[in-house]
Amino acid sequence: MQIGNFKIFADLVETKSFSRAAKLNGITQSAVSQQARSMERHFKILLIDRSQKQFQLTREGNRVYESAKEMLHAYEKLMSELQEMKKVISGTIRISTIYSIGLHELPPYIKQFLSEYPSVNVRVEYRRSNLVYEDIIHNAVDFGLVAFPVKMRQIEIVPFRDDNLVLVCHPNHPLAEKKNVEVEALVDYKFIGFDPDIPTRKAVDSIFRDYKFEIETVMEFDNIETVKRAVEIDAGVAIVPQATIEQESRQGTLVAIPFKDKRFTRPLAILHRKGRVLTPAMKKFIETLAGKKKS
Repeated sequence: MQIGNFKIFADLVETKSFSRAAKLNGITQSAVSQQARSMERHFKILLIDRSQKQFQLTREGNRVYESAKEMLHAYEKLMSELQEMKKVISGTIRISTIYSIGLHELPPYIKQFLSEYPSVNVRVEYRRSNLVYEDIIHNAVDFGLVAFPVKMRQIEIVPFRDDNLVLVCHPNHPLAEKKNVEVEALVDYKFIGFDPDIPTRKAVDSIFRDYKFEIETVMEFDNIETVKRAVEIDAGVAIVPQATIEQESRQGTLVAIPFKDKRFTRPLAILHRKGRVLTPAMKKFIETLAGKKKS
C-alpha cells in the first residue's frame, strides 16, 4: 500500500465524488473505484457503504480515512522539511482565482516570484468566487485568491491587498468631465452590475442601501471583462475595482472617477486549507504576495 493510495481515498472521501477524485489525481473514474476496492481487499473490510444512494463511509472506512489524513500530513511535513534542509525552492503551485484578480492583480507578483524562483511552476485557473472556496476545501489547489473573503472553519485567510472601487463610464458620458462624483448622482443613470452572487456586486448593493436609494441596473455580468465592454459601448456606468481598468484608462476607452468625500475599498485575500503543510515554495509565494508591494 503506497502513500498515493491513501491520497486517492482521502480525496474520494472529501469530495464524495469518484469523478472529482479522479480529476484531482489525473486518473479515470474507474481507476478510483478500483483503488477503493483494492484497499477493501487489502484491509479485508468494507470502506464504503454501497447500499446508500449518497456516498457514505462505513465505520471502518471512517477510521481508515482518519489514519490516511494523519499519514498524508506526516508525509507532506517530511517532504517540506527535507526541501528546507536542502534549501530547495521548487515544485508546482496551483492557484484558483477570480477573473479580476487573476487578470489584473496577480501577474506582476507572479512575474516577480518566478524571476526569484525559476524552478517553481505556477498554474492559474480562473473560477467564480464560490468555486474558489470549493477548490480550497477539496484540496484541488494550493491557494485561492478572492475578494471580500468569507470566514470558513476549514480555510485560512491571509490578507493580500485592498483595491479602490471607482465609478467608470464612457468618455462621452455626462459624468466623464467630473473630477469626482457623489454616490447619489448615480440614481440618474443606467447602471451595469455584476451578477447578484458576485461578492463585489453584494458590496455595491450595500453601498446603495446605505445611501437609501435604488439604482436602475440594465445589465448584469459574471466577470469584470464583460462589464467593461458594456461600459465601453456606453450602455451605462459601473462601479469596478480601480486596478482592473488601468489599461482602458491609459488608452482613453474608459474614464475612472473617484467618489467625492468617500473611499470604498475591496479587500483581497489569499486562501489555503487550514492545517495544510506549506512547502518552501508555497511559503515564499505567500511572502511575495502578502509581504511585498507590486513593482
